[in-house]
Amino acid sequence: MAATPGIMKNMPKTSARLLSMLSLLQARRDWPGALLAERLDISPRTVRRDVDRLRELGYPIATIKGPDGGYRLDAGSELPPLLFDDEQAVALAIALQIATTSGAGIEEAAMRALHTVRQVMPSRLRRRIDTVRVTAVESPASRSEPRVDGDVLLALGAAVHAREILRFDYADALRRAEPHHLVTWHGRWYLVAWDLDRADWRTFRADRITPRTPTGPRFTPRELPVPDVATFVASRFRGASESGEWPCRGEVILDLPAATVSHYVRDGVVEELGPDRCRLVLGSWSWAGLAASIGRFDADIEVVGPPELREAFAVLARRYAKAAR
Repeated sequence: MAATPGIMKNMPKTSARLLSMLSLLQARRDWPGALLAERLDISPRTVRRDVDRLRELGYPIATIKGPDGGYRLDAGSELPPLLFDDEQAVALAIALQIATTSGAGIEEAAMRALHTVRQVMPSRLRRRIDTVRVTAVESPASRSEPRVDGDVLLALGAAVHAREILRFDYADALRRAEPHHLVTWHGRWYLVAWDLDRADWRTFRADRITPRTPTGPRFTPRELPVPDVATFVASRFRGASESGEWPCRGEVILDLPAATVSHYVRDGVVEELGPDRCRLVLGSWSWAGLAASIGRFDADIEVVGPPELREAFAVLARRYAKAAR
């Protein structure tokens, strides 16, 4: 019997909803029925009907007993195969991991995609993908940066994953280190590691690393001197202390709205004092640099402290006056 126009009209919407449900079921182990209905913006009755449709298509979805009830996509689900060679699989896994911390509003979708791709990969490729764990400190810049060989990234990621001492050539010298994290910063890859020869934390550019085999013995990971790897990398590259704080930090009052100032301040603290007045606490690598950074706001400035910041403004005032002459 021919389908009615109403049924034909609803088919694409139903198919899209079924795919969305599959994606959610793969992202976590158990889904309460009410939460699944809320996420898909459908009724609990429609959830039950869609689950039955997926079961008819061969997806083993178990019903969870209990007060709330729910659903689980059992192991062994057979999804349509994806054809990737090893290099493509590694590239896809790295790209999706970076996307989960990109700040572009696609983090949840990227994480679901990573779960989905991993599930349909052969076990051989899954093992390779699982060795690469990436922390994206910032989104890569659009400018051209040195390329890193994929095998190098795999070797570094495997050493981090296995917690094995890494031996590698770096700046014409043999280095030994306990690899901690593989990170990106402004489009470049870095290895955060404890340098065994220098007894200190170091960041190594991945494009300058040539790993040696075999790797060394396993080690017990050390604690970073800061709460997380993002703070550690940011402090190293901006010249701040290991606590993540800038070496020079001052406070001023600006004759500008807080909303205007906060738009241009990345890691400062802005407090509204009135419609056209705000307090700004900001840091920099030098007092002169801090004064110049604050001076870019085209407004009157009142220095709260410390005295070093006030003196830096006086030094810049003399320099600017001389330049004007």
